[in-house]
Amino acid sequence: MRIISFNVNGIRAIVGKSFIEDMQREDFDIICLQETKATVEQVKLAVASLDNYTVFASEAEKKGYSGTAILTKQKPIASSFGIGIEEHDKEGRVVCLEFSDFYLVNVYVPNSGNALLRLTYRQQWDADFCVYLKNLEASKPVIVCGDFNVAHKSIDLARPAANYNKSAGHMQEEIDGLDRYVNNGFIDTFRYLHPSVEDQYSWWSYRAGARKRNIGWRIDYFLISEVLRDELKSARIHQEIMGSDHCPVSISF
Repeated sequence: MRIISFNVNGIRAIVGKSFIEDMQREDFDIICLQETKATVEQVKLAVASLDNYTVFASEAEKKGYSGTAILTKQKPIASSFGIGIEEHDKEGRVVCLEFSDFYLVNVYVPNSGNALLRLTYRQQWDADFCVYLKNLEASKPVIVCGDFNVAHKSIDLARPAANYNKSAGHMQEEIDGLDRYVNNGFIDTFRYLHPSVEDQYSWWSYRAGARKRNIGWRIDYFLISEVLRDELKSARIHQEIMGSDHCPVSISF
């Protein structure tokens, strides 16, 4: 099983680039998308040429904002959208598919914002989302992937000192949020397999040629239940795939 996660920063924009060709070439079993910035029908239309996948998408009430989708070759047992809390669910941030052996959760975690105006909300989100994941895990193992909007450790961004407790994405409160998932038994797959690898990032600012210079952040993750650890074969960051300010990340097991 091979699963890829990609914050596309607008599905309608990225399909005009190399996205369709990239996904056809890579031929993943499941594709998880964040920040689709589109309605459910617009998502389905945009990816229609990937016709060997079934699409499950969620949209925000606010048009052109947020949005998540899962494209899967394997038919799930069930699908659900959101985590059951209206304040969170109106932003279209979560799609969950149930398969025979695991739940797959695709998430776009709220950004705290340039002026940290949503930092308090973000802390509530992390607490509520962790409870949601643990409730799922009571039934079967969980794979959760997406844009978590936080660089967890200093190794996960190019300039930690300049950003720690100053910038959204590396505030201690956000780091604590990811710690919560890890402390509740979820494994950061990339760091589990590559504990000391540096300069591996999944997001770069559009400013000042950051991607070309690799001044980036690792904010896109696959977290898995501990019982899946021995089945994990690979965890990759696909910096070669372009089209967004993020690049995809993937796992296989």
